Amino acid sequence: MRTSYRILFLVTFFIAGSAFAGHFSASDLPAGVGLKQKGRIVIRNDAQSITAYRFFGNVSEALVSLRTSKLLRYSAFGDAVYDSSASVNAPFADVIADAARAHGVDPRLVAAVARRESRFNPNAVSPVGACGIMQLMPATARFLGIKDIFNARENLFGGARYLRTLLDTFHGDLDLTLAAYNAGPGAVQKYNGVPPFRETRAYVASIRAAYQRALQD
Repeated sequence: MRTSYRILFLVTFFIAGSAFAGHFSASDLPAGVGLKQKGRIVIRNDAQSITAYRFFGNVSEALVSLRTSKLLRYSAFGDAVYDSSASVNAPFADVIADAARAHGVDPRLVAAVARRESRFNPNAVSPVGACGIMQLMPATARFLGIKDIFNARENLFGGARYLRTLLDTFHGDLDLTLAAYNAGPGAVQKYNGVPPFRETRAYVASIRAAYQRALQD
């Protein structure tokens, strides 16, 4: 692997592995960062930052520095969000149940998201290009391995997998998970919580309320 790609991989790894875990949220890429220049690369980290250095003999040059931000505070909803054996009463109930079992998430939560996102319409397309029952963006669908974004089963399995990924990322915090589903994990990290977007806050409140009603049925 060439040096430039090695640096890019390491930086990307730390951003993905640390920023979304609530430790690092900003990257500082100085002008002339020198990603294409040759040299031994060393990554150093402590409680305050992660820095990539390029070494030439005894001379070192900082290439990239990731600084700490306020840590996200998590409030786990409880074990219910992982209860994949729960029954669900909704359109595509059998597929939702299968998807929930496959990814270890409550089918009632999957159904609540699907209802808010598309009203269970497999052919739904949002103004920004989100598609299908779970309103997945095409890039997200490709990441999740979905070949036909308008196939109800593939879309629901992808959406359930994404929900489980977000639940794991945000330690079972339902509000942060739903906010990330709507606005993206980066927005949650940027604002250290549910972003102050009217749409996102209404989205979180609506799905949380619907899910809690389903738990009581």
